[in-house]
Amino acid sequence: MKIRHKFPRKVHEIAHFTIRMSDGTQLAARMWLPADAESNPVPAILEYIPYRKRDLTAARDVGHHPYIAGYGYASVRVDLRGSGESEGILTDEYLQQELDDGVEVINWLAQQKWCSGAVGMIGISWGGFNGLQLAALQPEPLKAVVSICSTDDRYTDDVHYMGGCLLGDNLSWASTMFDQNTHPPDPLLVGEKWREMWMQRLEKSGLWLEKWMRRQHRDEYWKHGSVCEDYTAIKCPVMAVSGWADGYSNTVFRLMSHLSVPRKGLIGPWSHKYPHEGVPGPAIGFLQEVLRWWDRWLKAEENGIENEPMFRVWMQDSVPPTTSYRERPGRWIAEDSWPSKNILEHTLILDQGRLASTTEEVPEKPLTIQSPLSVGLFAGKWCSYQAPPDLPHDQRQEDGGALVFESEALEADLEIFGSPKVELEFSSNRPVAMVAARLSDVAPDDKATRVTYGLLNLTHRASHENPQPLVPGKRYTTSVVLNGVAQRFPKGHRLRLSLSTSYWPLAWPSPEPVQLTVYAACSSFLLPLRAPRSEDADLRPFDEPEAAAPLPITLIRPGEESWKVIKELGKDISTMEVLLDTGTTRYDEINLEISSRTRETYSFTNDEYNSLSGETRWERKFKREDWEIRTVTRTLLTSNETEFRIRADLDAYEGPSRVFSRSWDSRIPRNLV
Repeated sequence: MKIRHKFPRKVHEIAHFTIRMSDGTQLAARMWLPADAESNPVPAILEYIPYRKRDLTAARDVGHHPYIAGYGYASVRVDLRGSGESEGILTDEYLQQELDDGVEVINWLAQQKWCSGAVGMIGISWGGFNGLQLAALQPEPLKAVVSICSTDDRYTDDVHYMGGCLLGDNLSWASTMFDQNTHPPDPLLVGEKWREMWMQRLEKSGLWLEKWMRRQHRDEYWKHGSVCEDYTAIKCPVMAVSGWADGYSNTVFRLMSHLSVPRKGLIGPWSHKYPHEGVPGPAIGFLQEVLRWWDRWLKAEENGIENEPMFRVWMQDSVPPTTSYRERPGRWIAEDSWPSKNILEHTLILDQGRLASTTEEVPEKPLTIQSPLSVGLFAGKWCSYQAPPDLPHDQRQEDGGALVFESEALEADLEIFGSPKVELEFSSNRPVAMVAARLSDVAPDDKATRVTYGLLNLTHRASHENPQPLVPGKRYTTSVVLNGVAQRFPKGHRLRLSLSTSYWPLAWPSPEPVQLTVYAACSSFLLPLRAPRSEDADLRPFDEPEAAAPLPITLIRPGEESWKVIKELGKDISTMEVLLDTGTTRYDEINLEISSRTRETYSFTNDEYNSLSGETRWERKFKREDWEIRTVTRTLLTSNETEFRIRADLDAYEGPSRVFSRSWDSRIPRNLV
């Protein structure tokens, strides 16, 4: 990463100010803008998220906001209502209140003396979500959006559900926000009212996990904030960005396909990170790309960016399986439109143990699979948030509990770009069942690297809004769509499709053990083939990653991180344990120490479905010489055949004294999940 200290415009920082909403609520903001902006107004760029501008995102913020400001923009970071030093209570994601506030903020920015009247939005994850959502509301000053690692569909492609299956990350993410909502505002900014604001958050933010788990099908709750409900509502240009190790790459495909405004899609090898910090690498000069986007749509500079290919992605080369990569080898490719005429669908037939050509005679052969709950322990997370050891390991350890179909060794290199799909004819011995489909790259030494995967709750085979139970023994057909990907399979390697009836803890299993019958010869595997194109070699190269000067931070206590799969043979207990301790750091400019420690465990006993358990525990501390706050949150999710049970605890301490404590115990009926 190149650190840039000098910019075309001198930058002035306003570390804290507030924006008053129409109901009187004050939202906390931080801004970097050219020092001469009042006499030479500039467009404003808004990042609008709940993660504490004062400290928790400060190190990231100072890398790109001053950088953007240095090239002639007012770069503004606003905390949502109820977060950081903003007043109010945050009670859920993407509520209408959040969006209404966002429209007010955009209009407020456009009216300031230092603003030209044009506003853009940028954000990763939550900030990418509400960038799209606010664009769909069409506030007049909003002229362009950069949405990174986000979704257009909150039910089918977010952290909560995938293919109608309940994701393990739903618990993990709910626990993250459970912790976030316990954080106090900084007394140095809000004064004596900090304690009152803190207590309001502790008392009223609520247990979000319960809300999400009571919404097990795609209903109006999930449609709210899902811009896929009406893509035509978005009228401004959109740059959509993700990474193959991120959980949100499918969004880029859909936005490129369905939006009618000027748009750019970019997918690299990265996890849930800004691409100039991208891991796995290679990282790119993303801030330079963002500036070109803003210059074109907020300053009307004719820089030709709209004439470049619409969709640019990293074609990944084959790699041995491991849980963390520093770099993913490959090359950049591009398409001028999506869907692309350069993608050809290639069909393979499922035969016993192999993927057969459509030219072969394949007899119908019923094949059965009833996977153990251990299938999925080496799957990694649904979304790699920081690319620690959370990527999938060697799939041979998963395939013993799956139906496996494998090609012959390839006679030439093969490349795919898009979403593979399984056309499945099946029957089930239970009314509720799921299937996980995985595509792996099998090397000559038999090591198997997962390339992509897909999940489907088979009661959702026709609808996520109105699922229907299966009739045991009845034959059905359905499509299982795998996540989009760009991947090269070298000559001599084999393609492996694996089907399993569980994928724990990435997804919560069915209520009881299920045996699926797959009808080989009546089922097929469709691959989106793309031949190498000479035009790819002529693509404009990306610049090297750059950012502004880092934030002064002192490490007081180093952290630790581990990802363990434990099999306790004497008791037949299988556990995945994830520990992320970020240590203790001091933010030198504000003399504030922050510590956090997170532990997640997912376990089961002896393949017993009623023994499934997911537990998370967060501990967070904020400390100055005369002020110390500590919060501890714990969430336990279990299930049986008919219901989920959530037990949660929140304890908050001021100095040595516990000043708040609350517990929850909720039972939620299972509804075809």
